[in-house]
Amino acid sequence: MKKHKRSTFSGKLGFVLSAAGASVGLGNIWRFPYLAAKYGGGIFLLVYIILALTFGYTLIMAETSLGRMTRKSPVGAFESFGNSRFISIGGWINAIIPILIVPYYSVIGGWVIKYLIEYFAGHSKTLAGDAYFTTFISNGWSTEICFIIFTLFTLGIIYAGVRNGIERVSRFMMPILIVLSLIIAVYSVTRPGAIEGVKYFLVPNFDHFSWMTVVSAMGQMFYSLSIAMGILITFGSYMKKDTSIEKSTENVEIFDTAIAIMAGLMIIPAFAFSGGNAETLKSGPALMFITIPKVFANMGFGTAIGVVFFLLVLFAAVTSSIALTESAVSTFEDELHWSRKKSTVFMGMVMLLLGTLSCLGYGPLANFKILGMQFLDFFDFITNSVMMPIAAIATCLLVSKVVGVDKIEEEITKDGQAFRRKKIFCFMIKYLCPLFAAIILISSVANAFGIITM
Repeated sequence: MKKHKRSTFSGKLGFVLSAAGASVGLGNIWRFPYLAAKYGGGIFLLVYIILALTFGYTLIMAETSLGRMTRKSPVGAFESFGNSRFISIGGWINAIIPILIVPYYSVIGGWVIKYLIEYFAGHSKTLAGDAYFTTFISNGWSTEICFIIFTLFTLGIIYAGVRNGIERVSRFMMPILIVLSLIIAVYSVTRPGAIEGVKYFLVPNFDHFSWMTVVSAMGQMFYSLSIAMGILITFGSYMKKDTSIEKSTENVEIFDTAIAIMAGLMIIPAFAFSGGNAETLKSGPALMFITIPKVFANMGFGTAIGVVFFLLVLFAAVTSSIALTESAVSTFEDELHWSRKKSTVFMGMVMLLLGTLSCLGYGPLANFKILGMQFLDFFDFITNSVMMPIAAIATCLLVSKVVGVDKIEEEITKDGQAFRRKKIFCFMIKYLCPLFAAIILISSVANAFGIITM
């Protein structure tokens, strides 16, 4: 059986932009501002940055090192260190997560395409209507067409390969995404009354600190840094041996945190402190497709800002979706020994099947629910609230109990590369990261079932 040659990124920049593109997704734009507004603004931001430099750093380093060390996607990477059931399950959980996420993520990507087209057509007032979003997602055919367009675009990039597809698109989209976020952030903070929102978001007030500030910031790490979903193991397997893992991780941290801050500056000042009601600021689709269009409709140049904003969101969705899809395709290539073409086509079929369930779940299939949830909400719950924390715990245990921190250090310091935060890494991977992941698992499940509110 012919073994396929493993692709690689061209260098550090290719890895950093691709990993940052995976990190900068809808979680940054529609979840981070909501949590920051709800849990103390500046103090939430401070806690998030501290966690990014410790918790996030540790898992990025661990996953990237496992990938580069083994040159395999999640299942093979885990099973390189033993054939026990625990190790195998840990690898498969990491591998299955992106397979389940990217179909419904592509549905939301289709929604973004629809809104971008409508803004280009000058229909900003229509988009701000109370019933527009609900009417749109309940129209099965319209949402399905937009979903298929987004899916085919993603698959086309994946089929082109690591360098010619993922890396090339990330190199093109990420700089533009940063410029677009700067434009909207500057516009937002210069609105009348917005300076109070800027102060609330950037200046820590310890009176606003609570335990939920920490728990919510920890949960946001999974959404923001693409950890515990197999992506960084896969991307690590494409990293050249002479590329510094720690420096690359630091660059990804900077990218992610900068975009999260920009997202906060785009949304919190413009909405919560410029004539809007902060209490009605929601997360998820409600923020993106209902609240923001209403805010834009009441602003000067609202249509133009709407175009820029949803173009930014589209780029963020694409860079994340190609990372998710690549992780899945890489698993099929490695474990089933399929060609890239066959793996991409099969993943496309999975995306169309599961995505269609999510797509029609608010329309023709609205009466079919799992645990009281629509298909999209269920897939989101099972992956983000249950599987990702478990995957993080499995990775921590693999590194600390099976592989050994010394082996990880050996991989990180190849060619004399630095490992400046070794003490933080060792302490976090052995003790705090598994504990944090367990807290996220318990709190997320409790939140989903209404036991607590996050």
